[in-house]
Parts: sequence; structure tokens; C-alpha cells
Amino acid sequence: MITLQNDSQKQIGQFVAEDFRTAAVFSKYNIDFCCKGDRTIEEVCEKKGIDTNGLLDEIHSVLNATTDQSIDYKSWPLDLLIDYIEKKHHRYVEEKVPVLLQFLNKLCHVHGERHPELLQINELFKASAGELAAHMKKEELILFPFVKKMVNAKLGQGAIELPQFGTVENPIAMMKHEHDNEGERFRQIADLSNNYNPPADACNTYRVTYAMLDAFEKDLHLHIHLENNILFPQAIKLEQQFG
Repeated sequence: MITLQNDSQKQIGQFVAEDFRTAAVFSKYNIDFCCKGDRTIEEVCEKKGIDTNGLLDEIHSVLNATTDQSIDYKSWPLDLLIDYIEKKHHRYVEEKVPVLLQFLNKLCHVHGERHPELLQINELFKASAGELAAHMKKEELILFPFVKKMVNAKLGQGAIELPQFGTVENPIAMMKHEHDNEGERFRQIADLSNNYNPPADACNTYRVTYAMLDAFEKDLHLHIHLENNILFPQAIKLEQQFG
């Protein structure tokens, strides 16, 4: 029997890794479950002044709700999870970034004088676009191929050579650091945009852009969660099996 006391010592990322539906509860309280998923429920509740038992009751309500929409990413083979991340989340970033850059430039030109926060949002998103492009390439060309080699080696389909980066923990540490940077950048964008709520005088492009930024951040949260809380820990465990 799992008690509230036991769960208060459980890490946020573990809850979300086991059932992604719990992410909605953490988002409701502005609790970062992706970049800062290594904090316990008790830690984050104490810091934010949230009632621990109340939060755990909400989490358990979500966990006990019957639904067929919850995807058990944790049970997926690592090579399948990597393919999913690349095809769903990396492609999403590649498709949405040019559109958002175009819209934000237009908004700055038309509304920038009355809404100077748009200029800051535009600069932050431009920085994010550049960093994410480089970040995803490093994953696709360096980290992900090595994890797939380990999966194949475990299945007896080839030997594994020591990579140039030494241990898989080295690129993972770099990727997690870069995830933290993006998480912080989008926290700033959310603050500047009043949590993606456009002002009263916003035109349709303004409203669409804020809605797209909101969707972009939500996708990024799931993207980072899948890597930080599921893929990376399992890749480290897999490497340890090779001694």
C-alpha cells in the first residue's frame, strides 16, 4: 500500500515518467516537472507553500481515473523512444520555429512600440530557436546513435566500442544543462506574455502567435521530460550493464 508519506519523498519526474497525466497537476501549480523533475514532492511543496497532502490527493485522483489515453513511454525500448522523440518532437520544433519567427517579427514591427515586451519575447525565442537547432543535432549525430548501438549490442547484434566522449553520462549532462537553459528561457517568455494571454488590442496574428508559443512550450515540456526522466536514466543504466 503506497501512503501519502511515501509519495511525499518521491521525485516529481518519477510520477510523470510513470503516468504523464500527472503533468497536468504539476503544470496547474507551475511546478517544473521536466528540467527540475529531480525534486521530491515534499521539497517543492515546502518551497512553493503548497499543501503536500492536497497535491498528492490531486495526483492520486488523476492516477485512479480510468483512461486509455495514457501512454506508458517507460515501457518502450530505447531505440523506439529515440525514433519517437526525433520524428515527433524534433520535427515539431523544425516545423514551428520558422512560422513563429515570421509571426514574431511581424508583431514587433506592427505592435512593438505599444507592446515593447514583444521585442524581448522575439529575442528570447530567436535565441531558443538557434540553441534548439544545435542541441537536436548533437543528440541526433552523437548521443542517440550511441544509445542505439548499445541497444543493438545488448540484443547481440554487434560489439560496442568506447565512444570519444568516454561515458554516456558526459553528453547527457550537457543535454540536461541545455534543457535547463531552454526551460528558463520559456519561463521568461511566459512571464512577458502574461502566460500567453494576448492584450485587449491584439489582432488575430497576435492571438495565434501566443497560442502557438503556448503549444510550443507544452510540447517542449513533454520533449524534455521524455529525455530527462526516461531516456537518459535508462541509457545510463544500459551502459552500466556493459561494465
